[in-house]
Amino acid sequence: MDNKQVDNIIGSKIKKLRLKAELTQERLARKANIPYTTLTKVESGVIKNPSVKVIVKIADVLGVTMENLVK
Repeated sequence: MDNKQVDNIIGSKIKKLRLKAELTQERLARKANIPYTTLTKVESGVIKNPSVKVIVKIADVLGVTMENLVK
């Protein structure tokens, strides 16, 4: 794993779970009640440390715990 992948573990996990749930970024953002741009920035690693509030909302929609996303 290179540094870029290590830096974006949360975003990578969100993307993997989102695709497994067959959700588009737009649909996940809408269901989690977060801005679409925030989700895309988290998944791409632009936002490396999203707020707990954002992580909890995403985790809730994806059916996982917040801890599953951050570990």
